[in-house]
Amino acid sequence: MSRINQKIAQKYSELGENPETYLEGLLHSKPINYWDYIEVETLLSLQRPRTNFKDEEIFIMYHQMTELLLKMLLHEIKQLVETDSFSEEIWLDRINRMNRYVSMLITSFDIMKDGMDYEDYNRFRTALAPASGFQSAQFRYIEIYCTRLENLVKQEEKKHLPGSPSIEDYFENIYWKEAGINKKTGNKTLTMLQFEEKYLDSLITIAKKVQGQSLEEKFLRLKKPTEALQKKFLKFDKLYNIEWPLVHLNTAQHYLDKKGENKAATGGSEWKKYLHPKFQQRKFFPSLWTKEDSLEEEKIKI
Repeated sequence: MSRINQKIAQKYSELGENPETYLEGLLHSKPINYWDYIEVETLLSLQRPRTNFKDEEIFIMYHQMTELLLKMLLHEIKQLVETDSFSEEIWLDRINRMNRYVSMLITSFDIMKDGMDYEDYNRFRTALAPASGFQSAQFRYIEIYCTRLENLVKQEEKKHLPGSPSIEDYFENIYWKEAGINKKTGNKTLTMLQFEEKYLDSLITIAKKVQGQSLEEKFLRLKKPTEALQKKFLKFDKLYNIEWPLVHLNTAQHYLDKKGENKAATGGSEWKKYLHPKFQQRKFFPSLWTKEDSLEEEKIKI
């Protein structure tokens, strides 16, 4: 028996299975091809526009690409969070991957800003309400995996927290809740109600699972992280929480306020305010921010 056959036999024997069954199955298996492995036909069938405007399909595909990049980012974060120990070399490799994915999110926004007809976009977007990028659950999962919940509560809102806040208390005061409130009525918007109905329980479940084990907390427990690693994590924080929101804001301004019209977002939020980093006040690794970094952030105009 060849060495490969011995290893195959050992693999399935250790699983309590008959190796001959699996080897015989290989005789009947079809060779894999690109289109089946990547599910190309399924992937290309997932765009279902709600209007006849051609650029709506670009809009859908762009957001599908964004969700795939978020999944890639989450894949790396979860490995760091769910594994007890890594060498610094592996931490550097993972954070480099994370920064690469966020950089792709930032540079790809040109597709949104310059890749759709201005008039067509402002017509077909009215058919999308109350859907909103606000409803991206993966975006929220990344926040929860990355940092302590207290870092997702704006400074002025922390006064509403009890002395020993529960996870539910944090979620009642989390920064993005304000964007889902109708300022005239004080009620939650339909965008928020839909999102909470579908995802709030899973967000709370993940927060309880990650409590004490967020990426920030794992990083803080590293013994003497090098300056290079600290700089990489600070870069990730700035890319994700400042540069990406600003590119999003600039794109929104291009379509919603290019002519001074100040159009409403499909989700009903005050987008000029909500999309700005100064409003979100999000920092995943606040201990890495120097006074100079914070002053630099303060210079960003609203």
